[in-house]
Amino acid sequence: MKRKVILDCDPGHDDAFAIMLAAAHLDVLGITTIGGNTTLDKVVTNALKVLEVIDRTDIPVYPGHERPMVAPLVTAPQFHGDSGMDGPVLPAPTVKAKDQHAVDFIVDTVMNTEDVTLIATGPLTNIAAALNREPRLAGRIKEIAIMGGSVTYGNWTPTAEFNIFVDPEAAYRVFNSGVNVKMAGINLTRQCCLTAEHVRKFREIGTKAAMLAADLTSFFIDATVESAELTGANIHDACAVAWIIDPSLITSVPMHIDVELNGTLTRGMTVCDYRHLRSVEPEIDLHRTPQMGFRGKAPNGEAALELDFPGFLKLLYETLESFE
Repeated sequence: MKRKVILDCDPGHDDAFAIMLAAAHLDVLGITTIGGNTTLDKVVTNALKVLEVIDRTDIPVYPGHERPMVAPLVTAPQFHGDSGMDGPVLPAPTVKAKDQHAVDFIVDTVMNTEDVTLIATGPLTNIAAALNREPRLAGRIKEIAIMGGSVTYGNWTPTAEFNIFVDPEAAYRVFNSGVNVKMAGINLTRQCCLTAEHVRKFREIGTKAAMLAADLTSFFIDATVESAELTGANIHDACAVAWIIDPSLITSVPMHIDVELNGTLTRGMTVCDYRHLRSVEPEIDLHRTPQMGFRGKAPNGEAALELDFPGFLKLLYETLESFE
């Protein structure tokens, strides 16, 4: 039986991959959107466009918050272009988003449906607002898988990853909610790097979804090379979805993870306590669940450390082939 999920996202090139993977392998109860990579109106349109390409307009889209809980919205046009998903030339969607607000949809669905997993690939504003709206929600959510944060370095600042930086107050609420959080941070998602070779493979597959993937990746590679001087396109958000589809693709360890709200240099940093990973041979720690005592607070989540990239590619290729 497919796992029941709500995908909260801000499409976004890598969010488009997340949508395609989720639609093919999970029971997507709905897609909720949040201002992040670009403004709310544009991310809603982008989500609807992707669903039309893969012929999954049966999945409803619910617009959420336009901006973070406290700070002004920060967007990333240098990576995603003015539309938030530049590159592919897609017609305007024929299906409209739902009138119900994303937060109301999350609360209603989780409170009335068993074993719902939340997957968040944008700022965590909608999920934090839902937890604030309905205190019982934390006891109902199966788990929350996010693309965000980092065990090590940041990407938007030296210490903060973009999704957490945009709304650290929301991230703080989510990590301290009592729900288990699976964090696919930038330290993990940088291992998921697509190049021109992968674009060629997408075009060989030739389905509408694969051609969309090729166009998305081509633009994203160019933007990433120009803006960040990296050598390919990191498909960050797809990693959080892949973790739910096939947990064997990701090696993780339990950690206590918190979010810095006040640091002059570290606002938005995910502070990960991995002091329990201290064996004589540190590499062993990547492949076990430590049973030793924790010096600090007990783990509130799992931090992803290693990606089986060949396995991820196999899943992605098979997914793109599965769409007509």
